[in-house]
Amino acid sequence: MEAAAGIGVWVLAARPRTLTAAVVPVVVGTAVAAAGGGMRLVPALAALLSAICIQIGTNLANDYHDFQRGADTHERVGPRRVTQSGLIAPRTVRAAALGAFGAAAVLGAYLAVVGGWPILVTGVLSILAGWLYTGGPWPFGYHGLGDAFVFVFFGLVATAGTVYVQMHSVPPAGWIAAVPVGALATAILVVNNLRDIATDAKAGKRTLAVRLGRGATRVEYLALLAVAFAAPFALLPFARGWVLLPLAALPLAIPPLRLVLRAEGAALNEALGATARLQLAYGALLAAGLLL
Repeated sequence: MEAAAGIGVWVLAARPRTLTAAVVPVVVGTAVAAAGGGMRLVPALAALLSAICIQIGTNLANDYHDFQRGADTHERVGPRRVTQSGLIAPRTVRAAALGAFGAAAVLGAYLAVVGGWPILVTGVLSILAGWLYTGGPWPFGYHGLGDAFVFVFFGLVATAGTVYVQMHSVPPAGWIAAVPVGALATAILVVNNLRDIATDAKAGKRTLAVRLGRGATRVEYLALLAVAFAAPFALLPFARGWVLLPLAALPLAIPPLRLVLRAEGAALNEALGATARLQLAYGALLAAGLLL
């Protein structure tokens, strides 16, 4: 009989370091709505909880599917995966993933009532994308499309969707602000995939990093940071000068960039956490800049 996993194991499975990718777009989108005089607290909180559930569901689904497809083995150099390490049975991880997506769907039903059919379509596509990232007959994370998935769903869709559910429209500032949010979320994935190039290639997981190689993947990371720190200038026609506040996060970009340009394998775990912290700081500063 399977022993119940402790709370610490489930926290490990949820991968809390990645949750910035769910929180930041909602915070920035809510700041855009507030700046436009359209903030609605309850829809904003529902959007936040829904985004977190989708992120956790995606993490659990990846844990399960990567193990089933042989991408997670004893050679893995990233943080521990609960399915591969035997901490939680595969069927339990799968059920937990579906439960997280189910919770997101319940919250999404409320958001669809508030925001109408665009939010309904957005929510359904987001949940499907979370499962199909590594699941289904043609997992796009295994075919080099993971970077595009993260940029679109954890940048454009999550940020603009948060604005829309509160304002029933998305002003130009909302779309522009979504770009750096998506760029930094994608940068987190780039570090993850750069670290795992050797094991992913061996398992047949053809991420964009595997297809491009280490050199081009490092250039991609640098380009994503450049896009993120250029974006505030594009917001100037639509907001006050305070919108340049995210530039204060630039020093936080230097340590992970140095690691990405020089390190390989397990040494990149530090860059992964540092990039997540960079996204969180950048998002907080961008939200503040939009509100001031």
